[in-house]
Amino acid sequence: MQSVLRSVYWICILIGCSLLLINLYGLTQTMRPPVFFSDQLRFGASDISLSLHEYQQAVKRRPEETDEEYAKRLTKVISQGTAHIHWERYDPVKFNQMVPLWENWILHLMGRFSGIAEYERYHFVDPDKSIERGIGICGEVSMLMTTLLEQNGIEARMITVPGHVVVTAEIDGRAKIFDPDFGVVLPFAASELKDNAEVASQLYVDAGYKPHDKAFFLNAYTKPYRIWEGPEHFITTKFYFEKVSYWLIWLVPLCSIAFAWLISLLIKNKKA
Repeated sequence: MQSVLRSVYWICILIGCSLLLINLYGLTQTMRPPVFFSDQLRFGASDISLSLHEYQQAVKRRPEETDEEYAKRLTKVISQGTAHIHWERYDPVKFNQMVPLWENWILHLMGRFSGIAEYERYHFVDPDKSIERGIGICGEVSMLMTTLLEQNGIEARMITVPGHVVVTAEIDGRAKIFDPDFGVVLPFAASELKDNAEVASQLYVDAGYKPHDKAFFLNAYTKPYRIWEGPEHFITTKFYFEKVSYWLIWLVPLCSIAFAWLISLLIKNKKA
């Protein structure tokens, strides 16, 4: 019996200490890749233009900003602070699309072994994590913008159209659409998109995007859309799983070590 208890003791110690060391190492690391090259990015040399520090400072609301000024500026800031990598072209490990083991070993294991694509190439719910990693596509940056607007007292929702996700907010009695992936603001409500698809798609060209981008949006904005109340509604299961996982990565090793300590007391009592 004591040999079994000793084996369990050492297994718990090994698991607990290993996971704690992984977590502590993760505190010293950043998920942001050190460099991006223009051929890796959807928008080439005109893509990401803000450093991590600049991005972290720029998303903060300025004291004098109105709701509309902040929402418009934030749309461009998120676009400028995000590296728009060719999402499916690279191994998910290359740009930390798969959450690294040292960042969150639970999310990493889900990416490795669950077979769920959303964990293999992960979109963060936590705005700080999304900003830190600095890569993303429309779904992640729209969740980020919605959260930041809500944190600053601006009620916002997400809109999905075929192939794209944007943000909508009603400011001063007028609904507008904000596209933080492309950094474009559309002066329309969701219900007005279909009738104004030509004008809306032209705004992307006016912002410097290509004719094929105009064609994409012209098609997308004439199709049915869906409104989501926010990230919690948009990806409910992942929303809560991510939050719980960041507690569990510390709780599991601590509980493992605590259990080993209890076993050691049991072994001592049996010897006595």
